[in-house]
Amino acid sequence: MAISAIALLNLGALVRFAMTPGGPFDATKQPPAPDYTDARSWSALPERDDVGDLSPTGAPAVDQRHATADVFYVHATSYVGSAWNARTDDPTTNEAADRGATRVQATPFNGCCAVYAPRYRQANGMAFTRSSADGGRALDVAYSDVRRAFDAFNARRGAGRPFFLAAHSQGAVMAERLLYDAISGTPLRDQLVAAYLIGSAITVDGLRERAPDIPACRTPDDLHCAVAWNARGATYAPSDFEMHRSDPRERLCTNPLSWRTDGALAPAALNLGAVFLESDDRAPRRGLVGDAQCVDGTLVLHHVGSIPRDLPSRILDRVLGDGNYHAIEYQLFFMNIRENAAARVAALLSSSR
Repeated sequence: MAISAIALLNLGALVRFAMTPGGPFDATKQPPAPDYTDARSWSALPERDDVGDLSPTGAPAVDQRHATADVFYVHATSYVGSAWNARTDDPTTNEAADRGATRVQATPFNGCCAVYAPRYRQANGMAFTRSSADGGRALDVAYSDVRRAFDAFNARRGAGRPFFLAAHSQGAVMAERLLYDAISGTPLRDQLVAAYLIGSAITVDGLRERAPDIPACRTPDDLHCAVAWNARGATYAPSDFEMHRSDPRERLCTNPLSWRTDGALAPAALNLGAVFLESDDRAPRRGLVGDAQCVDGTLVLHHVGSIPRDLPSRILDRVLGDGNYHAIEYQLFFMNIRENAAARVAALLSSSR
C-alpha cells in the first residue's frame, strides 16, 4: 500500500500524535497572558477593519460603530500543536482563528451588532477529548483569559447595552462557564439578548441548575436565554474526537430552522441559506440543508449538499468522521442565525421602551 494511503487510513492517529502534549502541565511555562487593552489581543473589534466585518452577498453588515447591540464571540480551537496552551502572538494560530472561526462564526451577528472577538490561550484540543487533571489546568488558563476579555469587553462598550454571547466548540465551553460565573445572577443577565453556545456539551438540566434565570430559548423571540446544537447526519457513528462530556445528561438542542426545542421535524424550506465566507462564493445557499430535527440532544440533518472545503478543512472533516458537521455548524445555518439575532435585538429594544 502506498505511504499516502496508509497515512490517510491512520489520519486520526496522526492528528492525535501531533496534538498530544509532550509532558505534564507546568504552570511556570505557560505563554504570557494577553493584554486586552492592546488591540492585537483581539481577532475582531468594531472600531477597525477586520474579518468581523465580512458579510454575505446581498446582506451587508451594519456600521458597527453605531450598532445598537454587541456580540462577545469566543472562537473554537485553532491551535494544532503539542503545548498545553497556545500563544496569542503566534501568527499561524491567529490566522487560523481569524479565517476558520471569527470570519465564519462571529459574522452572522454583524447584521445587528458590533463584533468583539478576543484571542486567548486556548487549550490543547486533547483536553476536550480525554479528561485529565492536566487538561483541566489548561482549560483553567484558557478560561482565565476569556473572563478577563469579557471584563475588558464590558469596559470598552459602556454600560447597559444589549449583547449576545456567542461561541463554538472550545469557545462554547468557555462561554458556558462565563454564563454561569459572570452573567447569571448579575445585572448583565438583563442585558444578555441570548447566548448561542454552538457545538458545546451544555445540558438542559445543567443549564437549569446553574443558571436558573437563563433558560433555554424555546421560541424565535425569547430573550435572556440560551441556544445550542450539535449537528450530525442520521447515520453518523461517534469518533474518538467527540467532545468529552462530564455531564452525561441530555444536551440542549435548539433547532435553528424553527428556534424550538420540542423535537418536531423542521422542513428544509425554513433554511434561509448556508453561507461560506471562507470561500469565493459568499452568496447564501438555500436548499443546501434538508430537514432537521432534535433527537435525544442531537440536531439530526437528513441531507447536506456539496460543501466548499479547502484541503485543511477536508482533513478535519475526515478526522471528525462522515456525517459530523461540527466544523460547519454556524455556516450551515448562517442566514437563520443572522435573521434571528436581529429579531431578538428588536424584541429586546421594543420591550424596554
